[in-house]
Amino acid sequence: MADAAKAEGNKAFSAGRFDDAILHFSKAIEFAPDNHILYSNRSAAYASLQRYDAALADARKTVEIKPDWAKGYSRLGAAHLGLGDVDQAVAAYEKGLELDPASDALKSGLADARAAMAKPRVPPPQGASPFSKIFQGPELWTKLTADPTTRGYLQQPDFLNMIRDIQRNPNNLNMHLSDPRMMQVIGVLLNVKMRESTDGMASETSEPEQVKSHPEPAKKVPEPEPEQQSEPMEVSDEAKETKQIKAEAQKAKEAGNAAYKKKDFETAIQHYTRAMELDDCDISYLTNRAAVYLEMGKFEECIKDCDKAVERGRELHSDFKMIARALTRKGTALTKLAKNSKDYEPAIETFQKALTEHRNPDTLKKLNEAERAKKELEQEEYFNTELADEEREKGNELFKQQKYPEAVKHYTEAIKRNPKDPKVYSNRAACYTKLGALPEGLKDAEKCIELDPSFSKGYTRKGAIQFFMKEYDKALETYQEGLKLDSSNQELLDGVRRCVQQINKTNRGEISPEELQERQAKAMQDPEIQNILTDPVMRQVLIDLQENPKAAQDHLKNPQVMQKIQKLMAAGVVQMR
Repeated sequence: MADAAKAEGNKAFSAGRFDDAILHFSKAIEFAPDNHILYSNRSAAYASLQRYDAALADARKTVEIKPDWAKGYSRLGAAHLGLGDVDQAVAAYEKGLELDPASDALKSGLADARAAMAKPRVPPPQGASPFSKIFQGPELWTKLTADPTTRGYLQQPDFLNMIRDIQRNPNNLNMHLSDPRMMQVIGVLLNVKMRESTDGMASETSEPEQVKSHPEPAKKVPEPEPEQQSEPMEVSDEAKETKQIKAEAQKAKEAGNAAYKKKDFETAIQHYTRAMELDDCDISYLTNRAAVYLEMGKFEECIKDCDKAVERGRELHSDFKMIARALTRKGTALTKLAKNSKDYEPAIETFQKALTEHRNPDTLKKLNEAERAKKELEQEEYFNTELADEEREKGNELFKQQKYPEAVKHYTEAIKRNPKDPKVYSNRAACYTKLGALPEGLKDAEKCIELDPSFSKGYTRKGAIQFFMKEYDKALETYQEGLKLDSSNQELLDGVRRCVQQINKTNRGEISPEELQERQAKAMQDPEIQNILTDPVMRQVLIDLQENPKAAQDHLKNPQVMQKIQKLMAAGVVQMR
């Protein structure tokens, strides 16, 4: 259950749906509360939504569970940096680099944190206590509740008012330092044990620096003594041998790269294998050999090398980009082996894992391609002309019984089984027309014509729907297009006659003002009508029709102008008497 929820979370994260990712990762944590990767992934999702408080909590949980995992400190540094705590961010990134000195992600994060540290900081308000910042953090009430001493203070109204006063105005902290409870609170928030002094004031005993209400006189800092230059350390024979072996492995890798470029794959494999035998602490030799196997079409061998690279990379705390590269190559090999839609599922899951390690555009592209291929195969696997015909006949029977919604369901199933059958689209268009779902019916009629331009029934369906939508000019064009294919089709001829009657009726002004207004409003939404009315030449023609009949007659001799005028007349925009 945890793996399934995690996979869904990775998928949502890869698609940029961070809220959904958080829900899935939270569900996975319920099943596996000790899995550090789940907290790390959820921290990344929170950080993507700039919810850095929550990201920080998850990052801390990550390093608590797995303190030797470098990536956890990358999450911790990002959360601290998001909250503006630059010093803590630098410390987190440095800790991570101690575990994994080669990590580009940690190096980049540390550079960003140091750059933020170098920016000039706004000095605190004059008179503000250096402790005022600790009262603004998100963990204030949590720490006070957890400590047995301060927990009792939370039941005292005057204590709560004192804390809230400091939160509203940090400068007021110095006013409350005479209260022994305040000194105890400072100790808890700073994680420092406090004891009662002889004068009743709490003082610090566990740290070298003491917290006092009055600063002591500054002591003179002694001049630093010059450092003694240390003797150069001798390099052991073992270290020299290790360095030499790594150099030989790198040389073998470069030879493998050269052979790969020449498409001498067998030689490349020999060099990469030699590099691996010399130095098993660099997974790039494995990922490079996997790339060769991929080119050679040895997909199973490619997958084995990628799995080894990921496993060894985890042990060595290798850079996230290297692990992501291995996962991407494995996903590519899995797509090459896929023979049905089900086979694409492990490939898609592998690409999603790669994206959680490192968000690479090429990996995202491969993920999208795999998902698209899976969908297309699912449609092909569902294709069955015999079952499609059965569903269509069921739809026809229900249509005759005037059970149109039920008929639509069977026609839809028939389309899924055989999406290339124009008759099913025509029949479903008829159902939609009966149900008054004219836009859906129009789409089906247009799809019917697209699949078979010679199928006259598609034109009668489309023309009828356009007529019901009171788009008489468009309906007339559709019927005339159908008559070019079947000049004796009675349905098409009747459609032309009805359209002409309505257009003439409009031209004679024999329609109600409401209907005219409705038709004009609909016409104004038509891009073709908009283009005609904004054309400077046509605007002059329309002016001449009203003011200069002689000039208008000359304009109407132009076939293109006349066609546009007829278009406007059919739409009810202009009338000619």
